[in-house]
Amino acid sequence: MRPRIGVTGPDRGGLAAWVFCWLAIRRAGGQPVHVTPSRPRDIDTLDGLIIGGGADVDPALYGEPPASPQLRELRRRSPGLPRFLLTLALFPLIWLLRRGLATKQMIRGDPARDALETRLLLQALERDMPILGICRGAQLLSVVCGGSLHQDLSDYYEETPSLWTIWPQKTIHLDGGSRLARLLGKDSCQVNSLHRQAIREPGRGLQVVAWEDNRVIQAVEHAEHPCVFGVQWHPEYLPQRDEQQALFRALVGHAVKAREPLQSGA
Repeated sequence: MRPRIGVTGPDRGGLAAWVFCWLAIRRAGGQPVHVTPSRPRDIDTLDGLIIGGGADVDPALYGEPPASPQLRELRRRSPGLPRFLLTLALFPLIWLLRRGLATKQMIRGDPARDALETRLLLQALERDMPILGICRGAQLLSVVCGGSLHQDLSDYYEETPSLWTIWPQKTIHLDGGSRLARLLGKDSCQVNSLHRQAIREPGRGLQVVAWEDNRVIQAVEHAEHPCVFGVQWHPEYLPQRDEQQALFRALVGHAVKAREPLQSGA
């Protein structure tokens, strides 16, 4: 029986993220379970947890007032002829992705989802359940552990491009001694970029294991849990990259191992 992996999302929107997470989990041997505020799941019915991307985390959760977002131009690198032709061929899919990602909830937040995911994260950490936080999910993981966020990253991109792209165009660097680096098999890699916020101070037990050249945090892992990761990028939108699929394989693999003692004792 496939391990059940909960994938959180909003009640409205988020279809693209759910579809691509569903695909990644199925490829890794798991059974995806959609979890939203209107369709919650008991943690005991799940074997692993993915906290997905989406609306900004309420700054009240880390003791700050909301900051007014600065208006800025998002700079995009020229894709080159091969990538331009590929983009043209995949235009319908890319249009659907952008429609799925462009939600009005991105800035104003989603209190019901904050409450649901906070509860699930606390319960999953207590049970030593494998967890993958994606973008907003990585940020909320840090906040639940007592960390804080940069509400707006404008100042970090005054000299370097601030990318907004599903393509792997941003270079990140990984701590070579981290579990994440061993999992990806790399000390640097190219990722996509769909965020305007990021972790400022990681929460208790979380270690920074990936960053950009400007030192914006791109990934954390938990020192006391073997499979608790938070990544600022969206690995589900990179199904063509084996190292990104490795994140989902690890999650499902740890979920299987966690079930084995329960099944043997049943």
